[in-house]
Amino acid sequence: MATRTAIGIALAAGIGFLAWVSTSNSLSGVTYKDIGYSTTDATVAEVDFQVTREPGNAVKCAVKALDSRFAVVGWKVVDIPPSAADATADGGRTVAQRVTVLTESESVSGLVDSCWIPSQAQ
Repeated sequence: MATRTAIGIALAAGIGFLAWVSTSNSLSGVTYKDIGYSTTDATVAEVDFQVTREPGNAVKCAVKALDSRFAVVGWKVVDIPPSAADATADGGRTVAQRVTVLTESESVSGLVDSCWIPSQAQ
């Protein structure tokens, strides 16, 4: 009987952990979508993306450029300021960004690594 109870508790804890992990990203309130990428020369890449968040929230996004072996050859953290609630058709929630990333060698792709709402202490 004790074994079944222990297994039940472990199973419930595991399910709870998986539920927390799967919802923790959605609770951050920030989503992003890669739109496009271009290389102007061997040392510069441009990455286009959209960020969706509450209009009053400032956001930081880490953007990276990759070479043909998927190695990071450029990295930049960009600040996206809050926007007015009437700035876009969806109430200022979604903003388009174009970021220039300096690279140490030619890149073949560029994308957003992550976005987050910075803490007030920063």
